[in-house]
Amino acid sequence: MQIGFIGLGTMGLPMASTLVAAGHGVAGFDLSSTARNAFGQAGGTPTDSPADAMANAEAIVTMLPEGRHVREVLSTEFLNNLPAGRLLVDCSTIDVTTARDLAKLAQELGHGFVDAPVSGGAEGAGSGALAFMTGGEADAVARAQPLFDAMGNKTLHFGPAGAGQAAKACHNMICGITALGVCEAFALADGLGLDHDAFFDLCRNAAAQSWILENRCPVPGPAPAAPSSNGYAPGFAARLMAKDLGLAQEAAKACGQETPFGAQAARRFAAFTQESGGNLDFSAIYETVRKSR
Repeated sequence: MQIGFIGLGTMGLPMASTLVAAGHGVAGFDLSSTARNAFGQAGGTPTDSPADAMANAEAIVTMLPEGRHVREVLSTEFLNNLPAGRLLVDCSTIDVTTARDLAKLAQELGHGFVDAPVSGGAEGAGSGALAFMTGGEADAVARAQPLFDAMGNKTLHFGPAGAGQAAKACHNMICGITALGVCEAFALADGLGLDHDAFFDLCRNAAAQSWILENRCPVPGPAPAAPSSNGYAPGFAARLMAKDLGLAQEAAKACGQETPFGAQAARRFAAFTQESGGNLDFSAIYETVRKSR
């Protein structure tokens, strides 16, 4: 399949590279010349503009920071210049409203649209082990399945356009709340003089076990591969967790559901991002939790 890939950042570059490795023809664009050069080294075809990347594509994949960026790329002006029947797959994590608006626009202009945010982080993107949470018409999701199979190992279809973004918002709210719980527990254990390794071993083999605990243990040492044991290098940056928790709160407000724990997590990560710049892994919030006692 001929694919146009827009957004070759921390996630987009390895995702596009796995598509190349799977035998697809991929033309890619990013504002960063460094990213474009890296994509060329991975066997892809770097382009000078989004329009060039889309020109001969059967499917267009976007992996961009925010909804406004996706709107700019998948604008009426760009989509009008494409032959009818293109497949648009947005893997960015954005708000539900934007996803629904883009799906409506794509349908009006004769294109298929799937919102397909991902879980698995940079590690999963690099190994082709992402999980895709999809929304859109069933036939559009089926058309996109070869792309999902190349980039990941799980695809879940949650319903019409926007449902993938809704699922991602709910999922990452759990992650943010859980991360704070793990951080507070380790801060308490530290304050009570417990050995970090022993406490980690207890939790990972008892009811407190979770993906967050094992992969984002907030203290250095017990989990050698975790960001905390590597200077809190992301991973998944705290600013991205703050963004996603903010999106979850937007969704909660839109449907009238109170989420007090999610709201608290959103506030804590937003404050941490503002204080620190948010470029460390989200588990680095432990340093703030530990100091607050």
